[in-house]
Amino acid sequence: MKILIADSFPEAHQQILTEQGHVVTLNPSLDEASLSDAIADNEILIVRSTRVNAATLEAGDNLKLVIRAGAGTNTIDKPSAAELGIRVCNVPGANSIAVAELVMGLILSIDRNIPDNTADLRQRVWNKKKFSKAKGLYGQKIGILGLGAIGFAVAERANAFGMEVFALAKAGRSDTAEQRINAAGITQLNTMDELLSQCDIVSLHMPATEDTKHLVNESFLNKMKDGAMLINTSRGELVDEKALLNAIDNKGIRAGLDVYENEPGASDNSFDSALASHTGVCGTHHIGASTDQAQVSVSDGVLEVIAAFQNGEFKNCVN
Repeated sequence: MKILIADSFPEAHQQILTEQGHVVTLNPSLDEASLSDAIADNEILIVRSTRVNAATLEAGDNLKLVIRAGAGTNTIDKPSAAELGIRVCNVPGANSIAVAELVMGLILSIDRNIPDNTADLRQRVWNKKKFSKAKGLYGQKIGILGLGAIGFAVAERANAFGMEVFALAKAGRSDTAEQRINAAGITQLNTMDELLSQCDIVSLHMPATEDTKHLVNESFLNKMKDGAMLINTSRGELVDEKALLNAIDNKGIRAGLDVYENEPGASDNSFDSALASHTGVCGTHHIGASTDQAQVSVSDGVLEVIAAFQNGEFKNCVN
């Protein structure tokens, strides 16, 4: 088959596809605008963060499968794909450890003010008194919204730091899921209000949908503790950025963000964001899944999706 890879992809995995007889084209410089001209007669399209719009799907005369090398598929026009008979598959869970590690890194960075420590030292400034203030993580309460693979991975690591872990109770969970929740030491609360009012840290691990858009709004933030910490490594659309800016300025909310609304799709670009540049934000560049370990795991999953497709099956199909 002819396969177009529109983002970075490990060379070893490209070689495997080539050895299997596929014709592989790698072009990580493609963006949403140029992808429609590049799709040509490829049967499979593999993307990470590159947006796949209706124009690209319509231009792919032979396109049968779009694979998101990761979990979230909000960057792919799934309704248009369904109308055109193009399947969209993803690779969920493969990068959960990498994202969970970044969550803990953001929490530690905010609590110990690591970025500003580093910035001052690079300017040859020594101010131990200024930076000798931190709550510490032991005994802190963290609320996890979204108990998928990443949420559980965060819970395990938070437990290792001696934190108390909370999540929302959900009707209809299987016995297996409940057992896993208990094993992870997660306390379930019945309402969002309970979680927000009790927790020192709230970490988001939910997909971007119509139901979750701007979940974190003025009302949500007002229910959080003054000085609490908000972590978002899922999708920028979950957060009303104006409301968060106001909460940072007026409520002392501290934010650790890896994702933003309207963030650039390309790997190198300018980004004029009042939220990302705010001194109350510890931010990263949507790098949650960007570890060597995660990329290998995700790429293994992509090969499994392709192998299933060759056998007439659609693994992890989301449309």
